[in-house]
Amino acid sequence: MLLFYVKAEHAPHISEVEAETVGTGVMGRMGNKGAVSIRFQFHNSDICVVNSHLAAHTEEFERRNQDFKDICRRIQFRQEDPTLPPLTILKHNIVLWLGDLNYRISDLEVDHVKDLISKKDFETLHTYDQLKRQMDEEVVFVGFTEGEIDFQPTYKYDTGSDQWDTSEKCRVPAWCDRILWRGKSIKQLHYQSHMTLKTSDHKPVSSLLEIGIKVVNEESYKRTFEEIVRQIDRLENDCIPSVSLSEREFHFQDVKFMQHQARTVTVHNDGQVPCQFEFIQKLDEPAYCKPWLTANPAKGFLAQGASVDIDLEVFVNRHTAPELNAGLQQLEDILVLHLERGKDYFISITGSYLPSCFGSSLSALCLLREPIQDMPLESIRELSVKSNSPVIDSADKPQEIPKEIWMMVDHLFRYAKKQEDLFQQPGLRSEFEEIRDCLDTGCLDTLPGSNHSVAEALLLFLDALPEPVIPFSFYQQCLDCCSDSSHCRQIISMLPQCHKNVFNYLTAFLQELLRHSAYNRLDVNVVAPIFAGLLLRSPDKQDINEKRKVKEFFQHFLVQTSSDRDIHEKSPE
Repeated sequence: MLLFYVKAEHAPHISEVEAETVGTGVMGRMGNKGAVSIRFQFHNSDICVVNSHLAAHTEEFERRNQDFKDICRRIQFRQEDPTLPPLTILKHNIVLWLGDLNYRISDLEVDHVKDLISKKDFETLHTYDQLKRQMDEEVVFVGFTEGEIDFQPTYKYDTGSDQWDTSEKCRVPAWCDRILWRGKSIKQLHYQSHMTLKTSDHKPVSSLLEIGIKVVNEESYKRTFEEIVRQIDRLENDCIPSVSLSEREFHFQDVKFMQHQARTVTVHNDGQVPCQFEFIQKLDEPAYCKPWLTANPAKGFLAQGASVDIDLEVFVNRHTAPELNAGLQQLEDILVLHLERGKDYFISITGSYLPSCFGSSLSALCLLREPIQDMPLESIRELSVKSNSPVIDSADKPQEIPKEIWMMVDHLFRYAKKQEDLFQQPGLRSEFEEIRDCLDTGCLDTLPGSNHSVAEALLLFLDALPEPVIPFSFYQQCLDCCSDSSHCRQIISMLPQCHKNVFNYLTAFLQELLRHSAYNRLDVNVVAPIFAGLLLRSPDKQDINEKRKVKEFFQHFLVQTSSDRDIHEKSPE
């Protein structure tokens, strides 16, 4: 929660207020971790305030780093001018970042930590602080500052007291709750904890900051503006805007599913007048670029002799992967950079995309005997066509389920049945990339990464299917009969064979997990919403009533019946 108060005397000078939220749990949507943020203009300074709750547990500092980077990347504030690109957190002059960042004290035993606290030797203790170490290594919060900490750690206390954690886990005290800032002319007047508040196992912290704000001299601004207008009027008939580009052709090599690649083009105003530039739509196209490509900034102003770096970023997600995997689209586009009152410049974008099982159809994957990247592109295209045909050649008898699903589920079945918080705690992005590469190349017999990373990879795989496990054409029937268990099972029996096999395989696996709920803390109310929304997806946006029906439909299959096949019996041929 973030509450923003303004003194009445300052209110007239506050503008462009926007608020955004982002979750950093599993698949970037689930769980109780993430951030809320607000941005505003005060006089002529852009200010962004972020309150975040990052991943827990001492050993998970890398996931906290990842959460920070995800929040910075994914929080985007729309601007008043809808043609301007969204603003990210770090684009602001001033950033204030606070919250339960969850960084802990490392490499010290709990008794040693408490001894240093009792001596008020916070300086020594701070050298073991994970956030300080990660900032010193410039891994996270680069450019941010934190004031001197001269108060004892704010976590973990027995609720209602000032006593350190006496539970069985006996947590090591840590400065989990922090306030940092980024920007110029910022001075911290005080930074303190509030020990008198006892309603939580944390002690809150507060900070008072004195910040220099840019204020426009309206009279000077008006005179300068009028003079510039007069100069431009004299020049515009004599001079046409002109720019030079550092490069006009960009090739993105070996682009992978959900893995960013970025290049930079520098635009230099080598003309005699200031100019406005903008990427414009081509004829009969809905946007200035293909959906897998972005240019940031997409428009702007260049003074004479000035330059701007434009980031060209390629990112293939669940929406764009299916057509690339099937060979129906290629990574090819032409960007048109238009100068107001000037000419157009053309930037060529090409790339090679490595096909992935993520974003491929179940029917096509069932026909793939080899890893997808071991097959020629033409063969993948032919199989994609065959998979949509009602008649399959006997020589191309499909596997019962895709081997990629089997590998992920088999891994979780063997190693994660008793894993606490499975499907609720996110994995690491770097580990997901290793798992994806393993599935796409067949380079390893055993999947790399933690159980949480494999679990999230399975969810991302299901989310990326172009046609969900229960095809779109069955969606309305499933909602209509969601209260009738036998009717629900009858619909599943009518699914295409590979879709039916995958549905039965996954539900058998989930039933097995629920039998170990004493260890993994999973129950039907946790599992059903996660998987129901992936296996039974709506072709359009769902309302609350539809989500309830989808969950009710799927819950019928989490209770095992005599007709359910055992998970041990199912594996690809």
